[in-house]
Amino acid sequence: MSAPFHRIDALLCTFRRPEVRDTLLSLEALDLPAGIDLRIVVADNDDTPSAREIVFETAAQMRLPVLYLHAPAFNISVARNAGLEAASERQADWVAFLDDDERADADWLARLVARAKETGADAVFGPSLAEYGPDAPDWIRGQDYHSNRPVRRGTVVQTGHTCNALLRWNSAAWRDQRFDVARGRAGGEDTEFFFRLHHAGARFEIAEDAIVREGVAPSRMTFGWILRRKFRSGQSYAAGAHGWKSRAARCGLAFGKGLFCACTAGLFAASRAGRNRWLLRGALHAGVVAGCLNLRQPQIYGLDSRP
Repeated sequence: MSAPFHRIDALLCTFRRPEVRDTLLSLEALDLPAGIDLRIVVADNDDTPSAREIVFETAAQMRLPVLYLHAPAFNISVARNAGLEAASERQADWVAFLDDDERADADWLARLVARAKETGADAVFGPSLAEYGPDAPDWIRGQDYHSNRPVRRGTVVQTGHTCNALLRWNSAAWRDQRFDVARGRAGGEDTEFFFRLHHAGARFEIAEDAIVREGVAPSRMTFGWILRRKFRSGQSYAAGAHGWKSRAARCGLAFGKGLFCACTAGLFAASRAGRNRWLLRGALHAGVVAGCLNLRQPQIYGLDSRP
């Protein structure tokens, strides 16, 4: 199905992050393809409009139009949905997503658009590459735990993330779909959203060369933070299983893999890097089990300035 690429809204949610200024300036520096009318929509999820001043000051330096929305709730789904509502009101042909602590390469959007045109896909996902400071532990830097790369399972891309995505919107059958508010404080709302669109018939592709970059805060370079992220990712992945048979099969497979990872971690007890690698893989599979059993996800979004 063909669709125009004239109007694109770049949707950006923010929550107490001054880095949003650098994100906006990276979008201003994009090399836009001819005929693209790009607008930036910033949805501030804080209870007070704490990002308003920095967004307005930065927008005053930019040629691209910037729409600021205050979407309070300490719930990222509320902010994401506010952006989608704004895109629908404008009748944006496509919506692009990135995070408020990322910087887009100059050809980021052009690469996403080119891949969508080439493949006819309904959404295209690109990588978010972590940038580590000199104090990053070797065991973290070596495994690059903080980068986010889209995954193809066999020949199919089943889901993706809003850290780097372009999605067909105005002409799409899923134009009325929204992010699940029940997941908005735990995370994984984007994984579930794209799983839902995939089951509704949306076809996804990957643009490996459409890159955004994210500096990693010291508070995120701990075993505990990565462990929680892996477990939560596993819970989100469980959303792709529909029906009790599918959930039971996925749960059983994940349980077996988690047990294997735990045993293997014991074999690497003397190696911090090896032990952590297998424990974290096990946490991912444990999260899948928890998700398949519908165990409640931890409410973490909005508890600090860097969720």
